[in-house]
Amino acid sequence: MTATALTTLFALILVHLVGDFLLQPRRWVEARQRDKARAGVLYLHAGIHGLLALAVLLIAGIDPLAAVAWSVTIAASHALIDLGKAHLDPRQLCWFVLDQALHLIVLLGVWLASLGSLAPLSAALDWLSRPEVMAHALAYLLVTRPMAIAIALAMRPWSEEVTDPGTLVAAGARIGMLERLLVLTLVLLDELTAVGFLLTAKSVLRFGDLRARRDRKLTEYVLLGTLLSVTATLALGLAVRQLPWTA
Repeated sequence: MTATALTTLFALILVHLVGDFLLQPRRWVEARQRDKARAGVLYLHAGIHGLLALAVLLIAGIDPLAAVAWSVTIAASHALIDLGKAHLDPRQLCWFVLDQALHLIVLLGVWLASLGSLAPLSAALDWLSRPEVMAHALAYLLVTRPMAIAIALAMRPWSEEVTDPGTLVAAGARIGMLERLLVLTLVLLDELTAVGFLLTAKSVLRFGDLRARRDRKLTEYVLLGTLLSVTATLALGLAVRQLPWTA
């Protein structure tokens, strides 16, 4: 796979983002949600995506007839995907992620078809199957929901002794999950000093608020949970770094 081929893929993704987020007014989205297939802006929006993709493919040196065919494919698929999304709740994050994922899959398919080769896909699969990549993926998976459940079970003997009515529902679990993802990333990058800054920042924000409430039990509970979470993540990250990789 050449640098030019990879540049073409990035350019297709770039113009997709431009078309979806910079060249699509809010009123177009509202019209599509309201009128569904009868919304003329749905097809105008898809046409813009097709023209942007056509420009990229032609600049990349793709045969003009093939470039037109692929750009029409991108425009048609974009209209169908957006039409499907118009029947769903636009406020749900999962539908937004699915919508963008489907668009990117189409772009990836067009890119591979324009290359006339599945070699890039094969190379990506070979890379994903490497033991170090699998170990990193496993570590990131473990610090999300599995470790959250383990920490909740470990903290269960004290959870009934504290109450914190002034917090968002499930906010603590999500903060902890993001904290572990950041800590794991910093450990894998050998940036242990930054872990200290992260913990300091959290301490200033969280424990300052707890001190103001003068709730010693809640302060100790949060401190214990934080240390347990960070310690487990540090141990996991250091363990992954020490694994013997083979060629």
